[in-house]
Amino acid sequence: MSIVVTGATGHLGRHVVEQLLEKVPADQVTAVVRTPEKAAGLAERGVRIAVADYNAPETFDGLFTAGDKVLLISGNEFDKGRVAQHTVVIEAAKAAGVALLAYTSAPGSLTAALADDHRGTEEVLTGSGVPYVLLRNAWYHENYTENLAPVLEHNAVVAAVGEGRISSASRADYAAAAVAVLTGEGHENKTYELGGDEAWSMAEYAAELSRQTGREIAYNAVTGEVMKGILTGSGLPEPLAELLVGVDASIAKGELVISSGDLSRLTGRPTTPLAEAVAVALKG
Repeated sequence: MSIVVTGATGHLGRHVVEQLLEKVPADQVTAVVRTPEKAAGLAERGVRIAVADYNAPETFDGLFTAGDKVLLISGNEFDKGRVAQHTVVIEAAKAAGVALLAYTSAPGSLTAALADDHRGTEEVLTGSGVPYVLLRNAWYHENYTENLAPVLEHNAVVAAVGEGRISSASRADYAAAAVAVLTGEGHENKTYELGGDEAWSMAEYAAELSRQTGREIAYNAVTGEVMKGILTGSGLPEPLAELLVGVDASIAKGELVISSGDLSRLTGRPTTPLAEAVAVALKG
């Protein structure tokens, strides 16, 4: 029996594996990666490394064993048919008879096109007969705090979210929820709506940046079309820019305000405040 984490060297996956190693022996953890070189450090610590690719179904043959608990971290190849990619993992898990498959999804309240692949994957998973957990992760603090260079260059936060609020949390928070599910009991066939304890607005974000930098940083609210132009102008492909602008529109409608309290309940602690994530980013 193993706890298997797909996308284990990605931003979220690394946090999950690190936190798992604090709770279970390394030989009970399997990290699924596409590039084994990126997982060399984990292998040295005793983690089992499995090389597999969502785009190559045969690489998942025999990867899982009966009784495994699996975390399927959603792929980020938006142009390659993510539902089909995820289905490869779900079918391999079903064939092996895994004990649990947890999937990192999107909030049930999110209607933006970004959520379509998640809803499609949820349908496949819940219909598969595999014991499942839906971890519906809201936005990450790092979606904003890891992109501070243009904000600090122009002394402005630019977004098309109006006065919408966001219940974001840190990647480490969402990883802790996943670890709680993978190492705990009684989570079969549950859905968790996960988000930060405190929702915040872009104006408040700009004010926090101003406070921590000692500079006057404004919030410039723009239209979706203007935001799309900014994103494509910075080099993002147009389809991805449209997805992100769609999320902004959802934020403006309040769709990323999560009030369930599920995240702090699962982790047993308050979620990381936005101010803390800003401080870490500014130090970096």
